[in-house]
Amino acid sequence: MKTNDVPYKTYLTEDELPTAWYNLRADMKTKPAPLLNPGTLKPVTAEELERVFCKELVKQELDDTTAYIPIPDEVQKFYRMFRPSPLIRAYFLERALGTPAKIYYKFEGNNTSGSHKLNSAVAQAYYAKAQGLKGVTTETGAGQWGTALSMACAFFGLDCQVYMVKCSYEQKPFRREVMRTYGANVTPSPSMKTKVGRAINAAHPGTTGSLGCAISEAVEAAVSQDGYRYVLGSVLAQVLLHQSIIGLEAKKAFDKLGVKPDMIIGCAGGGSNLGGLIAPFMGEKLRGEADYRIVAVEPASCPSFTRGRYAYDFCDTGRVCPLQKMYTLGHDFIPSASHAGGLRYHGMSATLSELYDQKLMEARAVEQTSVFAAAEQFARVEGILPAPESSHAIRVAIDEALRCKAEGKEETILFGLTGTGYFDMVAYEKFNDGAMCDYLPTDADLAASFAKLPKV
Repeated sequence: MKTNDVPYKTYLTEDELPTAWYNLRADMKTKPAPLLNPGTLKPVTAEELERVFCKELVKQELDDTTAYIPIPDEVQKFYRMFRPSPLIRAYFLERALGTPAKIYYKFEGNNTSGSHKLNSAVAQAYYAKAQGLKGVTTETGAGQWGTALSMACAFFGLDCQVYMVKCSYEQKPFRREVMRTYGANVTPSPSMKTKVGRAINAAHPGTTGSLGCAISEAVEAAVSQDGYRYVLGSVLAQVLLHQSIIGLEAKKAFDKLGVKPDMIIGCAGGGSNLGGLIAPFMGEKLRGEADYRIVAVEPASCPSFTRGRYAYDFCDTGRVCPLQKMYTLGHDFIPSASHAGGLRYHGMSATLSELYDQKLMEARAVEQTSVFAAAEQFARVEGILPAPESSHAIRVAIDEALRCKAEGKEETILFGLTGTGYFDMVAYEKFNDGAMCDYLPTDADLAASFAKLPKV
């Protein structure tokens, strides 16, 4: 095995850390469609959004022309506790596969939250504190976002209320306890605490929940308490903006190495990790400066891109949030209790949806048993136990590396390793015991959900 091409790990120095986030929408000729007020079906105003979100975050959400937005000093200081994250050459995986492909991954699991979610959590908590708020409410799927937000809120002295998707609350008790250790109040969703939670439980008795359900509860909790606002870990443009730190670092690291990736692969649930990873590369593609093959990987049990419809839909099951034009399975769609809890969302980021609709990126759906097989193969040779969400990207990266082997092509592949899977051992146990099964929604399931899309 040759190891003198590039180092195993490439880090930036502190002086090379990005000082501004990159707003991908600024370089899009066709912008994502505007958010719509659910009552009037007219484009939502800043004043309307500010009833739910922090004022500065609303500005970022609605800004689709400013390419670079400065990262506040306090956020930069926090980033220095765990950034830069390494760009790693997967030499051992390459050798195990016998592939001529060069495989790299950007590893975001080198912080206590265990994932990339801290990049946006600290920014959102900072803006909430700067606005003088008492606290924030949020949802979480697998728990990475809730963990990250609880850490950020503890740092800035904010109350943190988390509605955690019920199946993840039960499957990942240790993730829940990390949140509580950092001071968060964690509620399984749908709950009986909120009006919308009670309605969802009545309509779907025994439901395991979804991110759409948890969002509805968190929004209701925010607007019903003085001094609180709702924050979220994916889907919206403000989150993709903060996560661009991942791609900006990766691009700088590749530039230092004199290497250009041919293909960029990321897991996709709502779009935060994928959008952040691809941001500067897609920017080059949009400006005609370079070309990359970009692949979004989603679970076959929740296939928003590959089987969804590009339409306006509610961002939440309770229909209290603005409508967004996106690839969606329908706001009433309840995914199976998949172990990739962070990918169990019915829709996709409006930004990524528009790029996908323009055929500037691809999408692929994979079944969870093949995902966990890839996760274990990766863990055994690279020494990192990956999160189930990230393992979707690993599955396709391995498949593409084997394609390169069959075709004799020496392509360079980059994928995002969003975090570690050490709180996901129930899922690994089920896979190892042969008790894990795959679930694909039927066409009839999806048709029933599509029938409830709003008429816009």
